[in-house]
Amino acid sequence: MMLQPKGGTRGLSVGAAVVSSALLLTACGSSGNSRPANTSSMTASSATSGASGVKCGKPATLSASGSTAQEFAMKVWIKSYTRACPGTRISYEGNGSGAGQTDFLKGRTSFAGSDSALSAAQISQSKAVCSHGGRAVHLPMVGGPIAIGFNLPGVSKLVLDAPTLAKVFDSQITKWNDPAITKLNPGTKLPSTQIRASHRSDSSGTTDNFTSYLSAAAPSAWPYGHSKQWTAKGGQSAKGSSGVVEQVKGTVGAIGYVELTYALARNVSTASIATGASSPVDASVLTASKAIAASTAAGSGGDLVLKLDYATKAPGAYPIDMVTYEIVCDKGNKPATWSATKAFLTYIAGTGGQQDLSFEGYATLPATIVNKVRSRIDTLS
Repeated sequence: MMLQPKGGTRGLSVGAAVVSSALLLTACGSSGNSRPANTSSMTASSATSGASGVKCGKPATLSASGSTAQEFAMKVWIKSYTRACPGTRISYEGNGSGAGQTDFLKGRTSFAGSDSALSAAQISQSKAVCSHGGRAVHLPMVGGPIAIGFNLPGVSKLVLDAPTLAKVFDSQITKWNDPAITKLNPGTKLPSTQIRASHRSDSSGTTDNFTSYLSAAAPSAWPYGHSKQWTAKGGQSAKGSSGVVEQVKGTVGAIGYVELTYALARNVSTASIATGASSPVDASVLTASKAIAASTAAGSGGDLVLKLDYATKAPGAYPIDMVTYEIVCDKGNKPATWSATKAFLTYIAGTGGQQDLSFEGYATLPATIVNKVRSRIDTLS
């Protein structure tokens, strides 16, 4: 997710939203608007007792990788935790959910960040990495909206729905003035510009969640189901959400799916989604939080995989959302780093860690889910 400069109208409106809604975690402030390097790493020189009430584990060097959606949350968490717990080094590489899952399952990292859950086969595979009969489990930490960014000069407001999006991203609708789009946008003069749909080239939890939305909300128009890998025909591709948003930004007629803050940071317009509610819903952390609040824990054996209602018609609920997980072993984690890993997970799931996201553009999870995450972490070994 992308950092935003401090100040300006957007910063003021976001600040007001924080005050007015306990559900809202807003877009972040920064001294610049450039995306940081792909790896976030903060280092402290020596071990001390935890500051600011943070309980530190045994000093260690931790490596983690995965979701680009949570990369900026990780930057904040790592900076705060290592400042409070000198002697610990934590690096997080935002290489995509699929790559993060692979790194963890090959024993390269202490934990993985992922916007989609491991498959049953991957859970079985994790038993080779988790000792003492352990297996991988999912800890939901943050959520957020997946925005539909578009580049159509002269058009600032655009409404789309699931069937239309499915056909656009499957190359069945190829012109912006197609009757299906025109019907959703009465009074808007749409050009005959060629549609250039952009999707992720890498294995991506964002893709998995976006295609989950299409398959749930428009099953007759989207025959591909959901996957971390793009399976539909046509379109252009780019690596990472940063690559997709740059493609959209630089291509007239382009459309793509990215986490909302990527679109905001690059000043890319985003579509409202017609869900069947009384009015279309804009992508925001508030509307995403409203949708995510209806999620339920669907995992078994203490696993906290969440089930999202992608086909929601609730007023003011944005349907294209994602939840980011930290993936660890329920038991049999790496002994040399587990004390520090558990302390770090405890911190990011705690009140302080969640409050640190108030300027990072993430949607809050239901309190009932967060409490379950905190309790689950206590049982891990």
